[in-house]
Amino acid sequence: MKHFFLASILAGALALPAYAADYTIIAPANPGGGWDQTARSLQTVMQQEGISGNVQVQNVPGAGGTIGLAQFASQQKGNPNALLVGGYVMVGAILTNNSPVTLKDVTPIARLTGEYEAIVVPAASEIKSMADLVAALKKDPGAVSWAGGSAGGTDHIAVGLIAKAAGVDPTKINYIAYSGGGEALAAILGSQVTAGISGYGEFESQVKAGTLRLLAVSSAERLPSIDAPTLKESGVDVVVENWRMVAAAPGLTDEQKAAVSADIEKLAKSAGWQEVLKTKGWQDTYLAGDAFNAQLSKDVSATETVLKDIGLVK
Repeated sequence: MKHFFLASILAGALALPAYAADYTIIAPANPGGGWDQTARSLQTVMQQEGISGNVQVQNVPGAGGTIGLAQFASQQKGNPNALLVGGYVMVGAILTNNSPVTLKDVTPIARLTGEYEAIVVPAASEIKSMADLVAALKKDPGAVSWAGGSAGGTDHIAVGLIAKAAGVDPTKINYIAYSGGGEALAAILGSQVTAGISGYGEFESQVKAGTLRLLAVSSAERLPSIDAPTLKESGVDVVVENWRMVAAAPGLTDEQKAAVSADIEKLAKSAGWQEVLKTKGWQDTYLAGDAFNAQLSKDVSATETVLKDIGLVK
């Protein structure tokens, strides 16, 4: 009877899902923005797909993600259960904030998503098209205020490139940086700014509800799921794609890094994650390993060039 009891316990244990280690994901921004949405989507899918039994999300906002990055690098060294969401915005913020901690101080695992920028105005705005916004920008750059994410991030870079393409000195733009998508959205809806710029997913529900007017998106070609012209169609020769990544802590062993990479690959290829991409309007830009590290180096170099062009980095 004793042997039967022990065998039953063992069989029951073996029947349980074989979860990997629990994870804590750092979203280096306030709730509501793209990084927060990405972190919470990771949390949901990793649990639903049985990749991890328990995933927690912590928000550490400030300075374009560099505060969360620095905290993550210093506090999580050697911890294989900690993850950090980051991306193109963080690359720019590291440069503009002259951050002593960079992505070289963590362990980049994979690029996960891409998202095009959307330019919006309040529904009651007199600006009806991108041409109207460009005309106002040419008339008086400082009178056109833009709400977006952190200084030096994708939104800021896109506005600088729009100004440059329109023949306006990009150093004269009136860009107001918000640390969270929710704060920027409130400013746009409250007509505290002329226009807003962010990933389309952050504006989608308000655009569909009719409280925001979508002027253009920053893709190279029209997106079938979005009823708006591209910037290029609107006479502004600019294409910008934001991307988001996940990194692990510094100081991991090869085995620990391989285990984390395997979990993230499982997530990226899961049906649950593909559904999230579809729902959020995110592009699947999964890239991992040496290929991702090589692309990351190129992106850092290209971003530095753009930020110098628009006067944010000397």
